[in-house]
Amino acid sequence: MSATPHDLHALTLRHPEIASLMAGREIGWLNPEHVATAKALASPALQASGVGVQDIEDADARLMRFAPWIAEAFPETAAASGRIESPLVAAPGLQQALSGIASTAYPLSATESPLPGRLMIKCDNALPISGSIKARGGIHEVLKHAERLAVDAGLLHQEDDYRAFQRDEIRDLLAGQQVVVGSTGNLGLSIGIMSARLGFRVTVHMSADAKQWKKDLLRARGAEVVEHCGDYGKAVAAGREEAQQPNAHFIDDESSRDLFVGYATAASRLAEQLSAQGIPVDARHPLCVYLPCGVGGGPGGVAYGLKQVFGDAVHCFFAEPVNSPCMLLGMLTGEHDGIAVEDIGLDNRTCADGLAVGRASAFVGRVMAPLLSGIHTVRDEHLLELLALAYDSEGLMLEPSALAGVPGIHHVLRNDAPEWHAWRAANGLDDGEVQANTTHVVWATGGSMVPEAIWQADYQRGKALLSQASASRQE
Repeated sequence: MSATPHDLHALTLRHPEIASLMAGREIGWLNPEHVATAKALASPALQASGVGVQDIEDADARLMRFAPWIAEAFPETAAASGRIESPLVAAPGLQQALSGIASTAYPLSATESPLPGRLMIKCDNALPISGSIKARGGIHEVLKHAERLAVDAGLLHQEDDYRAFQRDEIRDLLAGQQVVVGSTGNLGLSIGIMSARLGFRVTVHMSADAKQWKKDLLRARGAEVVEHCGDYGKAVAAGREEAQQPNAHFIDDESSRDLFVGYATAASRLAEQLSAQGIPVDARHPLCVYLPCGVGGGPGGVAYGLKQVFGDAVHCFFAEPVNSPCMLLGMLTGEHDGIAVEDIGLDNRTCADGLAVGRASAFVGRVMAPLLSGIHTVRDEHLLELLALAYDSEGLMLEPSALAGVPGIHHVLRNDAPEWHAWRAANGLDDGEVQANTTHVVWATGGSMVPEAIWQADYQRGKALLSQASASRQE
């Protein structure tokens, strides 16, 4: 879609929220298409999506088959026997800090009363191998492709010890194959690192907003990096074109089912972690999960898996930068990938480079339509403030995009708009006891691989913003 002024006027009349998006205002949007989980999962759209519980179970089994090889190939995973997983940690310090944050614009500053419930961080920033949520979906698709090639060549059976991937005959087979991906950064890291370690030739097409340190790291790990002047969509298109060559496999972040189910395996693991900590999830003990969103594959896969595991007891929310609200725009209008943020005058520039996507995945948007509770947007300066708060209160070193989910807590608990009051009433969250029993999980999507100097610069910017806000508040 290429929106003319008349188109924009018509769109804004139908969807008043677009005026707020165009103005770069932070908003909290509730999804009117959301329905009960059982009804959603039985809908024709989800039945036709090509993903289901069996696909998630198959992906989890595949990751376990590869675990012995992963433990040897990546020594940092040996203590976990090759299982790629991240901790779930309570964040009482951050929860307390959010109750009285000194920011004149940040929505959580509306009240200094304690935030009820339990705030936890799912630390995918600490995932081994590539240090982000992309280690789930990206690594799964690379492993599935390698497994398929080895099985088809008669060099492997699923019952075998997968340390066979160290053998010369399998490495020689994979050396004749190419893996191609387009990325703003983190997906490229996960796919580039894993593909190179298996022996594939790997090419990562990276957009203009990708961080230089990510390009440097990929090259150091043996990947070819092709830099593009355009945005994420241009990088993906270039990768898709290159993968038309023989013996090339394109990993498509916009529509890959293998990526999607790789992300979805996180749900059962989160359930295990909650159970191990004695945290119930049911109608009287709801779970609210806040997921940063770029093109949509990572958060979409995780949310889909969570709805399969927890049903109506979990409420999933996406988070996007104010300059890159592609999923919100696509779902709000129903256009999905037929509209881009540039069509409404936004520049798609954000410090949250992993979320700098102008056009959402239509596959994910349609799957999420009956499942997703809502989406909120957040300004860059608030991401940086939260980055500083997360470190000062919890010692967490996160990248800006990893904090995008945090403002969702305000919308769920404190947004005063009539539709949010109605949503709380419909879901039992207007009950003080239920609010106190609610677990809020912010999915921290990346950060552990950020170079110290770059992280320090973001941290100092966040501290300065908090100081400025505090001074203004005292005047």
